[in-house]
Amino acid sequence: MMEQVADEQMVRNAFGDDYDEMAEPPNASGSREHPLWPLIIKSLREVYDPEIPVNIYELGLIYNIIINDQADGTFDVDVQMTLTSPGCPVAQEMPGMVQGAIFPLAGVGQVDVAIVWEPTWDPSFMAETAKLQLNMFT
Repeated sequence: MMEQVADEQMVRNAFGDDYDEMAEPPNASGSREHPLWPLIIKSLREVYDPEIPVNIYELGLIYNIIINDQADGTFDVDVQMTLTSPGCPVAQEMPGMVQGAIFPLAGVGQVDVAIVWEPTWDPSFMAETAKLQLNMFT
């Protein structure tokens, strides 16, 4: 299990006004202009791998989020994500954890979560805030 050396508030204090920019993982992509995007990201920041004390978004496990407008006024969300390793103990539970974070948002219809292995995750995928919390600098 990785040990946390700084909590989120300590990191916020260190980065100050630059925190939000530094909390963005370099490889996350998707429907950033959609009004649901910030709400989805906020929800994903509440999901943690039990072995790593950093949320899955800043950890860089979320690769792509596509939000599709539906004819009935709802929005379907497709998430592509990975895990830190194929042997991750929560591999079976993680898609459900992500769905559970997104489903309660107003207007969300269907949520599909796909685990992908390409590109292979490595610590360079983490947001700067995650690296600071874990004392891991690449």
